[in-house]
Amino acid sequence: MTWPSDKLLIQVLDDSTEPAIREMVELECSRWAAKGVFIRYENRRNRSGYKAGAMRDGLRKPYVRDCDLVAVFDADFQPDADFLLRTVPLLQADPTLALVQARWRFVNADECLLTRIQEMSLDYHFLVEQEVGSNCHAFFGFNGTAGVWRLRALEDAGGWKERTTVEDMDLAVRASLRGWRFVYAGHVAVRNELPSTLRAYRYQQHRWSCGPANLFRKMFREVLASARVSPWKKLHLLYAFFFVRKVVAHLVTFVFYCVVIPACVLAGGDVRLPKYVALYVPAVITLLNAACTPRSWHLLIFWILFENVMSMHRSKATVIGLLEASRANEWVVTEKLGKTATVVVVDKKQQHVTRKKTSGGGSGVHMAEMVLGACLLYCAVYDIAFGRDHFYIYLLLQSAAAFIVGFGYVGT
Repeated sequence: MTWPSDKLLIQVLDDSTEPAIREMVELECSRWAAKGVFIRYENRRNRSGYKAGAMRDGLRKPYVRDCDLVAVFDADFQPDADFLLRTVPLLQADPTLALVQARWRFVNADECLLTRIQEMSLDYHFLVEQEVGSNCHAFFGFNGTAGVWRLRALEDAGGWKERTTVEDMDLAVRASLRGWRFVYAGHVAVRNELPSTLRAYRYQQHRWSCGPANLFRKMFREVLASARVSPWKKLHLLYAFFFVRKVVAHLVTFVFYCVVIPACVLAGGDVRLPKYVALYVPAVITLLNAACTPRSWHLLIFWILFENVMSMHRSKATVIGLLEASRANEWVVTEKLGKTATVVVVDKKQQHVTRKKTSGGGSGVHMAEMVLGACLLYCAVYDIAFGRDHFYIYLLLQSAAAFIVGFGYVGT
């Protein structure tokens, strides 16, 4: 990091419970400290609050009191040396600015088809959703890493809270309700890794879908009652940011592609889907989403089919979050690199930790996808025999995608 050494503090927050891991991390920190770097290794003996708890405890250390800003990086992120030189001036120039969020750049995007598909989805998120939120509303969801916060704004918002599995988004919404503004620095990219196994990706998507829906449930009245933000910004937060993007998007995708179209086939001539509903509108939306990653346009069909299968899990997670059901507070941490990964499953309410070993190859049969594939295949055969709208072309492809995912032939 290019920055005056007397004004830079590196804090390594480690909640790992493996003695070997702790020893390696502490040794690495000692090596940098011997070079004159102001670095502190913090390992908690309890896991209270998990990531939010670790961040909160880290900022309470006496040696942090003189700091004005905090840059946050997850362990797999690799910022360039000039990261602070390109982000901190934005905060210095505008005292009403609370957060500068950088873009993610993926070092393993070409590892497999799964990582290429993730790159397409995340490129749209950063180049469209974050950019538009920054320019139009001075608000967007903090991505939890590769960002620089003003500590005064963080404290004003109430600090880190562990009431949901998306503590980063929770903090961003609370800071916005206090009148703070955010800026997305799309010209600053930070290298990081994408999960390359199906199991890791499914756990991640559960948290990313369940957490926002649960936060929407908990903050709905708080947003409405806020006196510091305009009605227009409240509408953006509740309708565009939460309801449409975090709830409706998942449910509509699954219901339309995996329920409505098959149901219309089975209903025969009694129900007809107009072509603009079944084909034109979804095609336009998909092309706009894929426009951010031109190098992967040839994977468009694979992307659509895979996203439709994953919409089943995202919809389930969204409903769990809205109802605050049993898995609403489940936290999963997984390695992103290596042939064998350790998945840590945490129930935040019961403070219970279990460990599972996952292999990088085929991960067994996933019954939900198999059942979905069988249902879609039945509808395709029925359409071939009795239909008139040629939906069987889509249904055969979608059922094949569901079976491929069901057998675990996705990812490394």
